[in-house]
Order: sequence, then structure tokens, then C-alpha cells
Amino acid sequence: HVQLVESGGGSVQAGGSLTLSCAVSGTLGSGYCLAWFRQTPGIGRTQVAAIASPHGYKYYSDSAKGRFTISRDNVRNTLTLQMNSLKVEDTSMYYCAYDSGACGEFERYFIDWGRGTQVTVS
Repeated sequence: HVQLVESGGGSVQAGGSLTLSCAVSGTLGSGYCLAWFRQTPGIGRTQVAAIASPHGYKYYSDSAKGRFTISRDNVRNTLTLQMNSLKVEDTSMYYCAYDSGACGEFERYFIDWGRGTQVTVS
């Protein structure tokens, strides 16, 4: 299994920025996906952004495009989500997730999860 620990959440005013980090440890496959999800009431966890390994392709939800940036530091084994121009509707619990294959859109494809970090935008 892969262990994931999120940090960096907090409270911010609308229009502000936050950077979420996810410490990744354990045995990763030769090809895998790391993603950020957030909890959506009545729906479950929806994907915000994802990055595929080894090619580094990035995927963003429509709500994240142009505002959020996902990145990966292979030396520090860290996944980061830079969030700018935050909106009240971005308020949620954010989760880091790992999938041993290609990047799928839905939470059911991801096998390991962190415990989440809360983001509150007012």
C-alpha cells in the first residue's frame, strides 16, 4: 500500500490562495496516478486534479482549470495542489489519492487515500 498524508488546508478569504501538500510513501508502481479529490455533498468525492506517472500528464476538473495547479516532486515524494482565486464553493475536505494504473476520473479507481485536509473559503 501507499501511505498519503495531506497538509496545508485552512481558512482563507475568497480570492485568496492555498497550497495543499501530500506526503507520499510506500511502494509505487512503474505507472501510477496521484490525484486530489474533494468531498461533494450528496455525490461523494469528486476529482479536482490528477497527474499521471511516468509521463506527467495532468488532468483538471472544469472548476479547477485556470485556478489550480497540480505538481509532483519525485525527490521529496510530495504531491502539491496550488489553489488560486479561491471561491466559497471550493470549501471542502480535500483528499490525496493513489491509483496503481492510469488516471481514472472516479474515486472507485483509487486504492489508497489520505485522511484529508479541510479548506474553508469565506
